[in-house]
Amino acid sequence: MIKEQTALLSTQQVAARFHELAQQEKWFDIQEEFFSEDVKSIDPPNSPYMGYAAGKEAVRQKGQAFVKGIEEVHHLYTGAPIVTAHHFAVVREKDLTVKEHGRIQIKQIMLYEVRDGKIVSEQFFY
Repeated sequence: MIKEQTALLSTQQVAARFHELAQQEKWFDIQEEFFSEDVKSIDPPNSPYMGYAAGKEAVRQKGQAFVKGIEEVHHLYTGAPIVTAHHFAVVREKDLTVKEHGRIQIKQIMLYEVRDGKIVSEQFFY
């Protein structure tokens, strides 16, 4: 009996689907569909907004905590991905009013690493 193998998505395919969902602001769908169980989420050292999380559930909680604090969305933008062999990067702009910080404007580069069709790390530069 021959077992049928499911083809792993390439970095380009992950990035394309990521972009589709990001344009709809479906960030938790991205996490559910693509994040590995041991994914890492890394913000800049000493970031006043978010920190480091490891593991799919911890990363989800990190995102949920940030979203929970948003009082008003003024502007959101996510650029098209730039893709290499195992990474893709997107530009993200956020203009938000957040409970603990007031109005914040963040322009960032978001870098994702893909292995075996799953995102294993996300790192934010702002």
